[in-house]
Amino acid sequence: GWFSNFVQYRIMTDGTRIFVAGHRGMVGSAIVRQFEGRDDVKLFTRSRAELDLGRMAQVQDFLGDHKIDQVYLAAARVGGIRANNTYPADFIYENLRVQTSVIHAAHQAAVTRLMFLGSSCIYPRDANQPMTEESLLTGPLELTNEPYAIAKIAGIKMCESYRRQYRCDFRSVMPTNLYGPNDNFNLQDSHVMAALLRKAYMAVQANAEVLQVWGSGKPRREFLHVDDLARACVHLMDLPQETYWSHTSERCSQVNVGVGTDITIRELAELIAHTAGFEGRLTFDASKPDGTPRKLLDTSRIRALGWSPSIPLDEGIKGAYQWMVQHWDHISSLD
Repeated sequence: GWFSNFVQYRIMTDGTRIFVAGHRGMVGSAIVRQFEGRDDVKLFTRSRAELDLGRMAQVQDFLGDHKIDQVYLAAARVGGIRANNTYPADFIYENLRVQTSVIHAAHQAAVTRLMFLGSSCIYPRDANQPMTEESLLTGPLELTNEPYAIAKIAGIKMCESYRRQYRCDFRSVMPTNLYGPNDNFNLQDSHVMAALLRKAYMAVQANAEVLQVWGSGKPRREFLHVDDLARACVHLMDLPQETYWSHTSERCSQVNVGVGTDITIRELAELIAHTAGFEGRLTFDASKPDGTPRKLLDTSRIRALGWSPSIPLDEGIKGAYQWMVQHWDHISSLD
């Protein structure tokens, strides 16, 4: 009808109007980098001081006033095992608050397309490996991050429900463990990759003989560079509705994003020690929690949709290490 013709005309003349929620985080900033230098896109970002994503009326006004076409919902409270164990209430409340507000506001403001970013921890602790999208809600979650996982599952189900009831084109992606520029390197609540990068750098600076790693070193993890994830997000968002939805379903709409291979934490620690030039020995503190024994995503759905990762792990780690060293003064000031 006339309305869709008008929308098409405005997009052609003005470019697609895209809002990246959470643009200062690791994922949001990587999505923003994907759009740099593209003149067919008008990009919108807002700091927390400028727009409280948890206040639905504010978000709705913002999306409506700026005639936003697409929303990437990358804003989230995230952290490693220790942070999830220490602040479970904050993790469930803040994530539910923000995503509920943004998803509903996007519907109210007639946003054409939304992408919700989840996490692979949504899958059951003992899911068959590699984990397919269909394994969602088939068993108990890993207890150390259950509140966060439940918030993310609610986000996926909310997107699916708005599609079922209102035909909203709201899509969800589930990335595996991420790393890269703008990661959180605080040892108190960082993920394993960033924590090891930091520990290795500090060990080299101190000429230490021993680098201690949390846990037994036996769990297996998959690692995806955040720029690969950002490319996947844009690729999935740009797919026509019929292509995207023909590979998913209304009751299982999320798409896994990963590399399809994993390594042990011991192998990761050895790779990082080598990258940093650490020549001492590694020790493993088995009194610290290991988390889930293995987390590997089945990526056949996204590969069928035409995307595959392009940054090899050793190359990605080198780049992440260099980024951390370049920003060391800022990183260490945040402790």
